[in-house]
Amino acid sequence: MSEVSQGEGVFLRLDPGNERVWHGDQPVKLTPKAFAVLRYLIERPGRLVTKDDLLRAIWRETVVTEWALTACIYEIRKALGDEARAPQYLETVHRRGYRFIGPLAPIPADGGLEPGVQRQKSEPVPVPNVVGREDELGHLKRWLETALGGERQVVFVVGEAGIGKTALMEAFAGGMAAGGDVGVGWGQCIEHYGAGEAYLPVLEALGQLYRTPWHDRLLAVLRHYAPTWLVHLPWLVSGAELETMQRRVQGATRERMLRELAQALEVLTADGAVALVLEDLHWSDHATLDFVSYLARRRGEARLLVVGTYRPGEVLGRGHPLRGVKQELLVHGQCRDLALEGLSESGVREYLGLRLPGGEPEAGLVQWLHQRTDGNPLFMVKMVDYMLGRGLVVEGNGRWALREPVGGVGEWVPESLREMIEKQMEELSAEEKQVLEAASVAGTEFSAAAVAAGLEEAVEGVEERCQRLVARKQLLRSCGVEEWPDGTVAGRYGFIHALYQNVIAERVGGARLLQLHRRIGERKEAGYGERTGEIAAELATHFAQGRDHRRAVKYLGQAAKTATLRSAHTEAISLLSRALELLPTLPDTPERTQQELILQISLGSSLIAMKGYAAPEVEGAYTRARELCQRVGETPQLFSVLLGLWAFSLVRAKLQTARALAEQCLRLAETLQGPAFLMQARFVLGTSLFWLGELVPARGHLEHGIALYDSQKLHPSAFRVVHDPGVTCRSYAARVLGCLGYPDQARKRNREALTLAEQLAHPFSLAFALSFGAMLHQCLGQGHETGEQADAAVALCAEHEFALFLAVSTVLGGWALTERGQGSEGMTRMRQGLAAYRATGAEVSRPYFLALVAEAHGRVGQTEEGVALLAEALALVSRTGERWYEAELYRLRGHLLLAQQQQREIIKGASESISEAEACFRQAIAIARRQEAKSLELRAVISLSRLLQSQGRKEEARTLLAEIYGWFTEGLETEDLKEARALLGALEGRLR
Repeated sequence: MSEVSQGEGVFLRLDPGNERVWHGDQPVKLTPKAFAVLRYLIERPGRLVTKDDLLRAIWRETVVTEWALTACIYEIRKALGDEARAPQYLETVHRRGYRFIGPLAPIPADGGLEPGVQRQKSEPVPVPNVVGREDELGHLKRWLETALGGERQVVFVVGEAGIGKTALMEAFAGGMAAGGDVGVGWGQCIEHYGAGEAYLPVLEALGQLYRTPWHDRLLAVLRHYAPTWLVHLPWLVSGAELETMQRRVQGATRERMLRELAQALEVLTADGAVALVLEDLHWSDHATLDFVSYLARRRGEARLLVVGTYRPGEVLGRGHPLRGVKQELLVHGQCRDLALEGLSESGVREYLGLRLPGGEPEAGLVQWLHQRTDGNPLFMVKMVDYMLGRGLVVEGNGRWALREPVGGVGEWVPESLREMIEKQMEELSAEEKQVLEAASVAGTEFSAAAVAAGLEEAVEGVEERCQRLVARKQLLRSCGVEEWPDGTVAGRYGFIHALYQNVIAERVGGARLLQLHRRIGERKEAGYGERTGEIAAELATHFAQGRDHRRAVKYLGQAAKTATLRSAHTEAISLLSRALELLPTLPDTPERTQQELILQISLGSSLIAMKGYAAPEVEGAYTRARELCQRVGETPQLFSVLLGLWAFSLVRAKLQTARALAEQCLRLAETLQGPAFLMQARFVLGTSLFWLGELVPARGHLEHGIALYDSQKLHPSAFRVVHDPGVTCRSYAARVLGCLGYPDQARKRNREALTLAEQLAHPFSLAFALSFGAMLHQCLGQGHETGEQADAAVALCAEHEFALFLAVSTVLGGWALTERGQGSEGMTRMRQGLAAYRATGAEVSRPYFLALVAEAHGRVGQTEEGVALLAEALALVSRTGERWYEAELYRLRGHLLLAQQQQREIIKGASESISEAEACFRQAIAIARRQEAKSLELRAVISLSRLLQSQGRKEEARTLLAEIYGWFTEGLETEDLKEARALLGALEGRLR
């Protein structure tokens, strides 16, 4: 283990085996990429490592820009308390790369393991034999060996119902678990009505893995690397920790959830392998398939084996998304395929030899059974049971044979597995048939209490019949005991195979099916009480099939809420859409209108998450919701609807529409008289006015919102937004104050926003504060501070997949580079950020970003490109009304025009260029004065004063500059005010 001293008596310890860094006894949190960068540098102490070397080594299979490396370096320095200007550990070699300069201790012989930790074995473990499946088990064993070597494996086991997928996996998993080196998690997809429950088999597999000796490691890894998943396994953490985690993961994206669990599994498998078995993917939700695909496509080392089983007929026949996922992975060699066929004659002979002891099966019996069953193991087992029970197979002279010739026996035996199940049903009592039919409606696994409700019988009687069937090994198996929240305790049972459930369910007639679904749904609803959200998808199924559409709509909405909390917005949209399809079947009442309103609001929120604020579908959902509000009347839901429409309009740069919606929000909030509503209304109105350039009233609304937040001590959960409004109000107020000429107050508000976001442990709010802080410092001309906050925002946004603010902070980080003379690199990064910003659908703030890029072009002498960009920006201002930075656009245009004239060195027409530049500066001053934007006015006056000075008009320049400079009472050490003071001194013939 490497050790680096950090202060007297304190050591930094690098544990490469476990990918950890320790500061004394405290772990230092680093993302995997940052750790990889640190390790690479430490392994080359004192040596210059170029940026290209690091990018090739750490991002071997991925094309990234240098900001990804910059983000990692920033993260490492922050974690180590290192300073770029006075480094103790990481030295920057300007424009070339980095050098590790800290002292090192030798790595001990144990390879860097913590005391008491034993390294796991890496040898593969044997798996038990399965009749007729030696080849298939051999394939699985070899893929497990590959996984144990660090090369992740994703395998699809494919076969029709009854072919033995589950039996194969049980035998294989049993062998892995017995060896002790492999942690096995098993998850089951369940046939649901509609989209199903997001990540259900994955969460089940994690829960099962926790119940193995891996539980301590799993909990520690999830807590550190995958909090977005731990909040969906709430029984693993305390209430206080759960609440903190819920704040941390608020606003988490689907991409973040996938990345977090993938990283967690990679860390978990550092010293042992993990196998995840996901059964029946033909019933899978989209989110689970996204997870499997994401795992398969990652390139990093992982001792991980993922096996998914499915029926090909279910996938091919329905156009299931699994088909596309698998084809894509196969094309790129990122998955394996194991197709199970029926057993061969030798496999049938082997089975009969084990099943019929005391004699050898005759060739005729083997051949006939193989032909009859096509080697389907389930059908074969049940066929042998059936024939033995009727004496159709007899033993004599040490050999087993058919009692009669093939033709005669054929009249007695079923033609298919379905017919076999039907024959088994015919042999049961009427009461047992009733139990099985009701159970087939309850699910593949079911509580006797649910079946009893469907039959309107006592639970004890149902349990007795189920137990008899289990004892005779007929169709059912015991699954223990199930307890409901209301205290109901009953036996839990399951069908031996899902096909039994499907065939028996087909026997249930339409009217009876409807009745059973409704009764079971009502009983489970009562049994779960306030906790019905835990089984919302199941209840939605029962009530939809039971034609109780009112309840079906209710529970589809609840299931969608669960999906949303898991960032599974595809499933949420599907569930909500199904609920909206059912709504017209209900009477047209105020209750139905209210239900649709709630569903449309939820749909709008999920559409924003999937498609962004600017998607047309978002506008459609909220517009419909607003129409419903007009039918319902003034309702608290109208506030959420207006916020959704406001966000769409603002991001699309429909600023007058956004203003009108914000004003309506304020009127409604004053009617509702809730501090949370009032605070949010002040925020959206202040924000709208800021973009329109109405800075003074914007400041008033934002400060009012801050006062409401502080006085009421409002908790972020009081707001239906993905960011904390106390943070965003302060961040916007900082930008307004910066424009108005109060730089010290602006920086104070920015620090408040950052502190509050950090206290709340809320990443999205912190990303907001950092990005807006970078914009503030840019407007104040503080290049170093802009770069620091932009780099911090890039690191945070890259980790949490905050696409919008990642784009914003990338642009600002590029601008900061141009300020330091790194024009080419900075402009490349700015263009990348601007392209990424537009890709989100956002239009607001584009004039500002175009101005930054134009300014950078001017620095490197590309004046024509800069003028063209400013023309585009001014056209956007004219179209959208986004005027807060309009004064700067004209000022920058004046500078570029002057630079153009100087480059051309053309005497003729020079006075015209100078005159046009002067007009731009004066236009900038007029706009800034109209907006009372003193900071922007100061910049424009400095530019005009320098032009007037060059023309010998010093007194006019001095008068203009003295007036605006004398207004300022704070921020006298900012770059603009220092420049103004120096210029004023020169104009007066002396320095102040």
